[in-house]
Amino acid sequence: MQSTARPPGPPSRRVFVARVLQTGALALAGPGFLRAAAGPAVLTPGRPVLTHGIASGDVTADTAVIWSRTDRPARMYVEWSTVESLAQSRKVVGPLALAYSDFTAKTLLTGLPPGQRIFYQVQFVTPEGAASEPLRGTLVTAPQDRRSVRLAWSGDTCGQGYGIDETRGGFLAYRTLLHLRPDVFIHSGDWIYADNPLEPQRKLPGGGVWRNLVAEGKEKVAETLDEFRGNYRYNLLDRHYRAFHAAVATLGQWDDHEVRNNWYPGQVLDDKRYTEKDVDRLFRRAQRAFWEYVPLRPDPQLRIYRHIPRGPLCDVFLLDCRTYRGPNGPNRQTERGPETAFLGEAQLEWLKRALQASRATWKIIANDMPIGMLIPDTRGTFENCSNGNGPPLGRELEFAELLSFIKAQRLRNVVWLTADVHHAITHHYHPDRAVFKDFEPFWEFVSGPLHAGTYGPGQLDNTFGPRVEWNSRAPGAPEAGPFNDQQFIGVVDIEGPSGRLTVTHYNRDGQALASTTLEPEAA
Repeated sequence: MQSTARPPGPPSRRVFVARVLQTGALALAGPGFLRAAAGPAVLTPGRPVLTHGIASGDVTADTAVIWSRTDRPARMYVEWSTVESLAQSRKVVGPLALAYSDFTAKTLLTGLPPGQRIFYQVQFVTPEGAASEPLRGTLVTAPQDRRSVRLAWSGDTCGQGYGIDETRGGFLAYRTLLHLRPDVFIHSGDWIYADNPLEPQRKLPGGGVWRNLVAEGKEKVAETLDEFRGNYRYNLLDRHYRAFHAAVATLGQWDDHEVRNNWYPGQVLDDKRYTEKDVDRLFRRAQRAFWEYVPLRPDPQLRIYRHIPRGPLCDVFLLDCRTYRGPNGPNRQTERGPETAFLGEAQLEWLKRALQASRATWKIIANDMPIGMLIPDTRGTFENCSNGNGPPLGRELEFAELLSFIKAQRLRNVVWLTADVHHAITHHYHPDRAVFKDFEPFWEFVSGPLHAGTYGPGQLDNTFGPRVEWNSRAPGAPEAGPFNDQQFIGVVDIEGPSGRLTVTHYNRDGQALASTTLEPEAA
C-alpha cells in the first residue's frame, strides 16, 4: 500500500409495484453521442418535449436502464448502437409516460454487447403520432475480460441551502465528474435534500451571498408526492447535472435526505415545519419519487440493495441502510433484535451470500454511512452503527457478524465506499487497534459532498479499530461548501490485467488530493 497526501397519497404497495414494473421493465433490446437537454422544457402545441434530459443506470455487461421525462402522455422509444452515428441501430419500444408517474419513463435494455461504449437516443411519441426532438446519451457496459475499470463515487447534492447559483457556475462538481470519465458513477445517497428548502439568498460563512434559483417544490420541506418529485426536477435544471447523467451511467442508492434528516421507520416527527408527522407516510411518497426519477432496474419488492457486476475485476454491492433499520437510540443493546437492525436480517443474509458467490477480484461494498465514525442524532442517540468505544453493541452487532463472516470465508479484497459525512477520508480498520478482533483488516474510503455544506472531521469509534490515513479536513477548519473547492469526488481505478486498485480523492475542481494503491490478495 502507498498513501500519498495531495398532494394525493400514494396507492397501495401492490398497485405501485405493478405500475413501476409496467413503466420500467417491459421494453427489451437485442444485440445500440451525447447531447444533454439545453434547459427546462416549455410546453409546446402538438409535439412532446423531453423536459429534464436523459439518464442511464444499473449497467451490467449486457443490460442498462434508460430514463427520461416528457411533458405529456407519450410513448418512450430508445434507439441504440455501438457507433456514434447510430448506424445499424436497434430500436426499442418503451412504456407510456403518464401523469401517474409524473411523465417519467424507464426502459430496460437487454442483449447489449459487453465491454462496449453504447450510444443511445431517446424520443417520445404521442398517441397522435407527434414525435419529440431526440436526446442522445452514452454509457459503458461491463467487460467480460480483465481490462481496466474506472468507477467514481460521491453523494450529497443541494444540501444546507445551496441550490443552483448560475452566477457561480451551478453544480460544478458534476462538470468535474464528467471530465474524470468514469465507466459508472456510484451515487452514495442524498440525491436530494427534501428537508432543506431553498431561500433566494444564503449568506456565506466568510462573507458574500449565494443566490439560489428557486423553483416549485423547493420552497418548503417536502411532504406531498409532488413536492418530493419537485426536488428531483430541481436538480435536473442544472446543465452540468444533466450533461453528466446523459454521459455516465449511475448506480444509485439512497440515504436520509431523500425523505428527511436522520429518519427511521416508525418515527413520529416533532418538527413544526411538517404538517405530516408520520415518517412512514413521508417514506412511501419519497420512495415512489425515488423510483420514478432514479434509473434503477426494476424490482418487484422495490429493493434498493442489489449486486451490479462490472466484469472479472469488480463486483459492486449497493446497500440500503435506511429502509430496514430500527429506531435511532443509544444503540447499546447486547443482543441482536428488531431495535438493533441497520441492514436488517434479509439484507445481511443476502450480502453474505452475494459476497461468497462473487468471483470478481475486488468486492466493492457501497455503504450509506461510514462504519467507525460517530454520527450523533438527538442527544444521546446515534444515527449510524457506531455508538462509542468498546465492544460491539446495538447496530454494531450486524457489522461484527458480517466482518467475522468475511474472515471465516476467506473473502479477499473487500473494499468499502461511502459518503454522508460531508468531507473526504481514507480509513484503515485493523483488529490490532480494535476492541473486537475477529475480522481481517480492510479499507473504507469516504467522499462527498458533491454540492452541499462541508464539515468535519468526526470522532472515531475504536470497536473495529479505524485509523485515519488521510483526511480532507483539519480539526477546526472553517465551514466550507460549493462556494469553494471543498467538494469531493472519489475515483477507483482497477488496473487490468494486474488487478491493482488505486483510490484517488479529487476536489471540486479536479485536483487530485490523495491516493491509495492496494495490491490484490490471492483467494
